Amino acid sequence: MTSSPFTVGFDLYRQGWERAAETIEKGTDSPEQLERMAEVEVGQTPSEVVYTENKLELLYYESQAEETHDVPILIVYALINKPYILDLQPDRSVIRNLLENGFDVYMIDWNEPSTMDAALTLEDYVDRYTDNCVDVVRERSGQDAINVLGYCMGGTMSVMYAALHPEKVRNLGLMAAGLCFTGTGGVLEQWGDEEYYSPEAVTDAFGNVPADFLDIGFATMDPVQNFLTKYVQLYDNIEDEEFVENFARMEQWIGDGIDVAGAAYEQFLTDIYQENKLAENEFYLGEKHVDLSEVDMPLLQIVGEYDHLIPPEASKPFNELAASEDTEVMEFPTGHIGLSVSSKSHAELWPSVCEWYAERSGTDESDEPDAEPITEPDEPDAALAEDVAGDEAGTDEEHAVDEPDGAEAATPDGTTADEGDVDAGTDDTEIDVSSGADGDLETISGIGPTFAERLRDAGVPDVGALAEAEPAEIADRIDVSSDQLVEGWVDEAADRTGN
Repeated sequence: MTSSPFTVGFDLYRQGWERAAETIEKGTDSPEQLERMAEVEVGQTPSEVVYTENKLELLYYESQAEETHDVPILIVYALINKPYILDLQPDRSVIRNLLENGFDVYMIDWNEPSTMDAALTLEDYVDRYTDNCVDVVRERSGQDAINVLGYCMGGTMSVMYAALHPEKVRNLGLMAAGLCFTGTGGVLEQWGDEEYYSPEAVTDAFGNVPADFLDIGFATMDPVQNFLTKYVQLYDNIEDEEFVENFARMEQWIGDGIDVAGAAYEQFLTDIYQENKLAENEFYLGEKHVDLSEVDMPLLQIVGEYDHLIPPEASKPFNELAASEDTEVMEFPTGHIGLSVSSKSHAELWPSVCEWYAERSGTDESDEPDAEPITEPDEPDAALAEDVAGDEAGTDEEHAVDEPDGAEAATPDGTTADEGDVDAGTDDTEIDVSSGADGDLETISGIGPTFAERLRDAGVPDVGALAEAEPAEIADRIDVSSDQLVEGWVDEAADRTGN
């Protein structure tokens, strides 16, 4: 019986791990290296979860640099694998590099979709989840527009987002982003060729696309390196502690794959890879045209010269398609993953990336782009609430970000608020608060012109009145889903007025 390419791939994958075990056993007389490989740590930079919705977590990393920038950076990661590749180890961490250069960093960790999430589309990920995360970052930072950095598939989604919401994106960075597929997209484009491969057949069979299926597909793009050469290299360097630890970290990340929501996977391969709709300016999310003429903010492409997954030719031409007059390409002699983890990238590439963002992140009024007022993230819709209710993974600690059906909704600070309370924002009853000491509401941290206007409309004209208000009532009245957010305002107002 003839074996399929993926059956052969799985066999090679298994044999490769067997060879690795044999190599380690033969290559050292002590168990120290095995223990070292098993105990390596990844993603060590401290972070805080500040927002959750369905499975996603929005992580916040605070810069401790002496001089910091007001405009933070939101990293939009791919739907494949875990995002700690950007924080693999302390001396090779994109996140730490950004922090040390004065940027507060936020990063979306999508986590793994359940079987109930198979119907999630790119519209859900881009125009709902990402938009909600952007609004949280804007609210927390007090900025109308923020910096965005999209990695790989996350870069492609960042372009979609920037086209739909240009007023919210100050500067757009794209790292190894697949954007243009006209025969120059490398092996991955061939994998997505509709003549040889049917994404629909995969999702019909699996629902969500299994991580193992994706891992084998990527590994077979360079089978000699992935199934043989790297283990020979491990053998040759088995006594080098640093090499062994770096090898173990990479293997941990490679093996820590996540499934991809079936509908989003099918849409991405069909519309982006096979039909090149994004580059042709023919791509739609729902009924919304992803119009590249709206991508008019400063644009940076970060590409790997030797990237065989997303070759430079699949990224660089996009700068000519976007409307931005401020574009730049930083092409570095490394591969797809090397952009994140090579020591040379961190020494030479990332300081230049940080400088590019810094030069365009001034907050003088003359530098500010036109932007719409900051708005609260949309609450998850009823259909999604039904999707995640009863999810068998929802009780697992790793996926504890699900919202119970009809009960609680996620809020920007990671807490929950009763949906009945949220709905109370439509009540027209005036809140009775007395006005104390004078003071401009916009002097309170996190209150900009939009929230100040809402508070005044709700009968809270100044800092003195805010100090005497009930946070839950105020949150309802101004249609904010987070009582805790308003409680922080009230506490600051009370401290200022001595109440």
